[in-house]
Amino acid sequence: MKIGYARTSTLDQEAGLQDQIERLKSAGCEKVFTEKVSSVDTRPKLEMAIEFVRDGDALVITKLDRFARSVLNLWELIQQVEKKGAGLIILDFGGNTIDTRTAAGRAMLNMFGTMAQFEREVMLERQRVGIARAKAEGKYKGRKPTARNQAAEVRKLDAAGVTKVEIARRLGMHRASVYRVLRD
Repeated sequence: MKIGYARTSTLDQEAGLQDQIERLKSAGCEKVFTEKVSSVDTRPKLEMAIEFVRDGDALVITKLDRFARSVLNLWELIQQVEKKGAGLIILDFGGNTIDTRTAAGRAMLNMFGTMAQFEREVMLERQRVGIARAKAEGKYKGRKPTARNQAAEVRKLDAAGVTKVEIARRLGMHRASVYRVLRD
C-alpha cells in the first residue's frame, strides 16, 4: 500500500498543498496525511503516517523538503519507516523518482540529501548577511514586539498605576496579553 504525506509551512499555501495531494493520489496513494505546519514544529500527521505504514508499504512524498529538516533528520525518519518494514518514495527529485527500497535509491537519496542541506545552509547564511546589511542601513525593523518580550515594560507601567487598557493601548497589544503577562 502507498501512503502519502503532504505538508505546507503556512496556512496560506493551500494551492501548494492541493497540488501535493493530487500528485500523491496520482501516484497511487490510497491514504494521504496532510498538515499545515513548519518543518521545525512537531508534525503530528507525519508521525501518524509513519505509525500507519506496515511491512511492504511505501510512504510517498512529493519533495524531500516537505519531509525532512536535515540529512540527520532524513535518516532518522527513514529508519523509523524502515523499522516498520516500509520504504520511502520521493516523487520529484530533480525530475527523478527515488525509492529507498532499492540500493540505488538509497545512494541517490544520500547524495541529494546532503546537497539539499547544503543549499538550505547557504540560503540561511545569505539571509543572515542580508539582515545584517539591512540593520546596518537602518532598514530592518525585526519582528513586531510581542507581549513576552514586552513583559518588563508591562510590569513597569502596571507598577506605576497605569490601567491595563492604557498599557495595552500604549504598547500596541491586546488587553488579554497584558493580563496574561501580569498573571505569569
